[in-house]
Amino acid sequence: MGMKITHASHLSDQELTTALRRLAQDEREATVALIVHLAEFDARRLYEPAGYSSLFKYGRAVLRLSEDAVYNRIESARAARRFPVIIDMLLARTLSPTTARLLARRLTLENHQELLVAASGLGKEDIEKLLAARFPEPEVKASVRKVVTTAMATVFPIGASPTICAAPEVGAVSATSSSAAPEVAGPIAGEAISCSIAAPVRSTVRPIAAERYEVRFTATAETREKLRLAQDLLGHAVPSGDLAQVFDRALTVLIDDLVRRKFGATQHPRGRRGQAKDSNYIPAEVRRTVYVRDGGRCAFLSVEGHRCGERRFIELHHVIPRAAGGKATVENIQLRCRPHNGHEVELFFGPGKRRLRGDAAGGGDTRPGTSDHRGCAATRRSRNRLVTRTSEDETRVRHFLPSSRSRMHEFIAAAIRSGP
Repeated sequence: MGMKITHASHLSDQELTTALRRLAQDEREATVALIVHLAEFDARRLYEPAGYSSLFKYGRAVLRLSEDAVYNRIESARAARRFPVIIDMLLARTLSPTTARLLARRLTLENHQELLVAASGLGKEDIEKLLAARFPEPEVKASVRKVVTTAMATVFPIGASPTICAAPEVGAVSATSSSAAPEVAGPIAGEAISCSIAAPVRSTVRPIAAERYEVRFTATAETREKLRLAQDLLGHAVPSGDLAQVFDRALTVLIDDLVRRKFGATQHPRGRRGQAKDSNYIPAEVRRTVYVRDGGRCAFLSVEGHRCGERRFIELHHVIPRAAGGKATVENIQLRCRPHNGHEVELFFGPGKRRLRGDAAGGGDTRPGTSDHRGCAATRRSRNRLVTRTSEDETRVRHFLPSSRSRMHEFIAAAIRSGP
């Protein structure tokens, strides 16, 4: 293994990229071969002579696969025995073991062709949306309850993995898009054992039907009081106190406020004011135009023409850096995600020149030909304030929107619908 690591470190960029793609293809072929053999191994029940009561336990103990890996591969193997076309789709990378597992429970002789064609090439989240639209679940009733603060003895069937036996000492808040009656799952039949295991409650956002989602998270007592106050203040508009409507209104107000403060969106933008030639400030008109032009997403293009398209941690990037005389013009400013902004810095100035997150605002300048020896403390403090202000300005315009409030809301809606 040490020799392989050393070998990889000596490869050129092109050789490393080629080797990585080849290894990924080899891994996919090996995974598909494993699934095919698991299907036959399962059909012959060879795990029983080996002393295991299930293929899952055999996979964990003998094959040393993780719980997620063995579960995905077993479900994929059993689905592939019924519908061999799944093997071809796995080899073609239009399905993965995870997406095949999600589809397996819904595939029938009548619908498997249509469903597999519709699922071809989709990721996990899109598969969940597809299944939720075609097989809608009963909507979950909105509720607020206090979760248990101590470990409980919970009964689980033998062979099943307990997920939650306890929860932190906070209030749990569940918000859904409807207040219909919930569907409560009953106990699983079979021999059972009890356990007492503390586990954190994780946030949940999952589709349950077309355009409907279950949203569940754990909140503090303070957040619970804020929710109650919001319900009371909205009593005239939402008499039922429906959590979905309350959260929708709250998020609308929050987004409007963030857009106003961070993106500078306003119905009456002020005229452009003059600025010094050596100023680092990027005018609002430029920021707004760049954001709309790039669609609020990272505009980095790979050599092969693939656009990044990331929407989080967007920053303003100077195509010709400021240190090299680049101006804050629409033509010279593009949107970049933080990793690609740093990547562009290293492409222009050389490796090791990017400023990592967490560096002091007034820390050493990484641009060539500059020095951090400023002479007096007052000058350093002034420089620190300028750098901090510039950083805040750039953060404020990560997702700048058109000035009209109606167009602003349409733009936000389009961005939300477009997904991550």
